[in-house]
Amino acid sequence: MMQITPTVKQLLIINVLFFIGAELVGAPAYDILSLFYFENAKFQGWQPITHMFMHGGLMHIFFNMFALYSFGSLLEHIWGGKKFLFFYISCGLGAALLHTGVNYYFFHDGLDQLINAGFKREDIFSLLNQGQIDTRWAETLGTDSLNRFGGSFASPAVGASGAIYGLLGAFAFMAPNAELALMFIPIPIKAKYFVPGLLCLDLFLGVSGKSIFGGAGGIAHFAHIGGAIIGFLMMWYWKKNDMNKHRWN
Repeated sequence: MMQITPTVKQLLIINVLFFIGAELVGAPAYDILSLFYFENAKFQGWQPITHMFMHGGLMHIFFNMFALYSFGSLLEHIWGGKKFLFFYISCGLGAALLHTGVNYYFFHDGLDQLINAGFKREDIFSLLNQGQIDTRWAETLGTDSLNRFGGSFASPAVGASGAIYGLLGAFAFMAPNAELALMFIPIPIKAKYFVPGLLCLDLFLGVSGKSIFGGAGGIAHFAHIGGAIIGFLMMWYWKKNDMNKHRWN
């Protein structure tokens, strides 16, 4: 078992402190530090960073921190602390960017339909910023689209998962034949199949808006994909420019 590296240790501590603090403070902490859609009145410029250190429950933070320890320590050992932290934060920001872009598409698709149906833009935003909806909107959008429309605007994103997916992508890039397994998939699978398979599942669930267990989804699947894409692009660029040989100490 690899010894925990300094930057990973610091990230673990920060995440745990954020989690404990948010649990003690309650809803106001999540309103301030979670990532809200940028046209929502609750959005603040620091949220693309701070949302990476917020988590929605014990299982959420446990799995993310376990993955951070498992993959992050290996990558920091290879790269050094500064390069690892730059990669980690970049993947988290990439996750936030794609998540926001997808929310923009779903929100404005619904917004255009409502405006074309005769609803006023300012009235729509006013209701949404009060945490309310007009029940008549369902007649125009349908129940599923209304849920997607409202959720894109009002539901904040929390968690380090986007950055973690970047670490997974980097690991698969560097060690494609290494075998990985999940608790509910005990059979080891090579990283070059495991990570793309996980991303395909995220893409399917993200497009369908469903959960792997059925019912409505509550996971930011496109944030996972965004983190992995940025991770892959950074790995590809570093390899192309032969930067993986250098440590950023």
